[in-house]
Amino acid sequence: MEKMLSAKASIQIQKPIEQVFEAIINPMQMNHYFIEHGSGPLETDITIQWKFPEFDEQFPVTGKQIRRNEYISFDWSGGSEGMLVEIHLETYPNNSTVVRITEQQMPVSESGIQQAIGQTEGWANFLACLKAYLEYGINLRTGAFDFMKKTS
Repeated sequence: MEKMLSAKASIQIQKPIEQVFEAIINPMQMNHYFIEHGSGPLETDITIQWKFPEFDEQFPVTGKQIRRNEYISFDWSGGSEGMLVEIHLETYPNNSTVVRITEQQMPVSESGIQQAIGQTEGWANFLACLKAYLEYGINLRTGAFDFMKKTS
């Protein structure tokens, strides 16, 4: 069996699991820390569109399996074989939640290594932004990626 690479990130958020779950699947909350706009909530076997402020295009996202307050998986690879994002939620003491994200699978090659590094950075940023939004009401993405926008 061929070895593949995965991107991983995790964080503890000082909010109940129900609030964390809702913030991850609901585009009306996601637009406060991750996306500019979403066409609908993440749901099993439904494809939605995510629009990020730093890109002109929209990205299709297909919910694979959603288990309330426990697990979220989706494909946003645009059809690449075997690409899956998995988000595991776990209740911790003091009404907090640990969020663990894995995105797989990337080939063991120079491009796959670069993709795994980039996706790990991206998911770490996602988690920091989610924590800042839920715990402090701050949108860390505001202005953070303006340098990536195309200038005419």
